[in-house]
Amino acid sequence: MFYDHARVEPDAQRGNENVQADTLVEQEDKVDAEAPAAPVQQEVAPVPQEESEAKPATKRPKSTAKKTRTVELTLTVTGTADGEWQADLVHGTKRVVQGLVISAAAVSRAAKELHDDIAGGIDEVIEAARSQHRTRMEELEAELAKVKAALAELSD
Repeated sequence: MFYDHARVEPDAQRGNENVQADTLVEQEDKVDAEAPAAPVQQEVAPVPQEESEAKPATKRPKSTAKKTRTVELTLTVTGTADGEWQADLVHGTKRVVQGLVISAAAVSRAAKELHDDIAGGIDEVIEAARSQHRTRMEELEAELAKVKAALAELSD
């Protein structure tokens, strides 16, 4: 049979409680007279104080700073030498708009709103397209004049 007996002794200097346990082991009908069983002392960890005396858990104060949430939008504007422009818009990995036709004037205005360096590069492309269209228009006007002259000869 095993018998456990514990007693609590307060420590007056620290205010802590120390616990000592005395254990007496007796065996049934087999007591050795030459070597009697000695009590075993065992130290046990101090008993925790009551919750009212315990320190409150320290929590980090909540930050008052605004958390910035980044949004990934990718706007791709492409143009051709002919002056045709289109836009693609991607939000994260999802394509929102694809191949939206936009005017060269709208592209030029938007570029000026963004930055002068961007506007300069886009205006060069738009001016090259204007020059190409003027040349084509002059060619077509010359061809139209020939067709009008040929039609006038046939009408006489």
